[in-house]
Amino acid sequence: MERTQQYVGIDLHRRRSVIVRKTSTGEPIETVQIDNDPDVLAAELRKAGEHPKVLLEATYGWYWAADVLQAEGANVHLAQPLGNNWGHRRVKNDERDATDLIDLLRLGRLAEAWIAPPEVREVREHVRYRAKLVHLRGALKSQVHAILAKEGVAVPMSDLFGKHGGQLLDDVALATAFRVRVDSLRELIDRVDLELAMVEECAHGALSDDPGYRAIQQIPGVGPVLAGVFVAEIGDVTRFRSPSHLTSWAGLTPMHRESDSRSVATTSPSKARASCAGPPSAVIRQRGHTVVQAHHRRVAERRGSQIERVAAARKLLVPVYYGLRDGEIRCLARAG
Repeated sequence: MERTQQYVGIDLHRRRSVIVRKTSTGEPIETVQIDNDPDVLAAELRKAGEHPKVLLEATYGWYWAADVLQAEGANVHLAQPLGNNWGHRRVKNDERDATDLIDLLRLGRLAEAWIAPPEVREVREHVRYRAKLVHLRGALKSQVHAILAKEGVAVPMSDLFGKHGGQLLDDVALATAFRVRVDSLRELIDRVDLELAMVEECAHGALSDDPGYRAIQQIPGVGPVLAGVFVAEIGDVTRFRSPSHLTSWAGLTPMHRESDSRSVATTSPSKARASCAGPPSAVIRQRGHTVVQAHHRRVAERRGSQIERVAAARKLLVPVYYGLRDGEIRCLARAG
């Protein structure tokens, strides 16, 4: 007798996970709790037969579980935590979470995240770690500025950590506790700079043979760092049918809410200010006359600075899309 398709929902945690199995009609089969171990997870999955549909959320540490499940031949789906409306349940526990994942997929209502392959994840780790190091360095520098402010020391130069700023920090008279702290912070900043250089070299090495990575650096304002962000975060650009689908995924299109035939609300893109902090800044830093910057200024004159940043980011993502897809940007090649 042929076994029916089984659905497996996994509520993944740091140490333990709950696994729920159901039939394609939603009939419960089994619920178990396991310690997070690849061999144990693989053994539990084999109970579901060949090629079961498996659901887990894109939460803390999902990489290993997705790799184990795919190696066992499962049809893995990754749920987007922010895209699935769990409702206001009176009971919330691990079993209910795993069960709801199954039901969302069975009913065709699951908001899915893309399961990036290991090679893309590796580049992402380089890019995201670089961003964390930059944030850490900025926090360390802010502490130095705060110490000088407490001591009433004026900083006449634009870059306190350049040549002249370094001389000021060497010579300025500070209380003992502040001097110890400033010297310590400067050593930490130097160390972070070394780590940043190492991570950037690793990222560039991983991407140097990628034609899309090289192509999008032709766009004014897009250098190796931002190009690496685009390649790592977008991943396989062919999963988007058009540039408009890419901008929608990036959170750069307005949300449309409609009720009945008369109540329509169009709101500004909620994620754009956070998710595209990089691209708009790159547009603003462009020098000379470019198509994107000209569009940036026209929108700013009509709609204001908040909207023009999002509009400029959308404009920038169009050549990024074609550069990643084709390995070249034909409009820039013709202009050259």
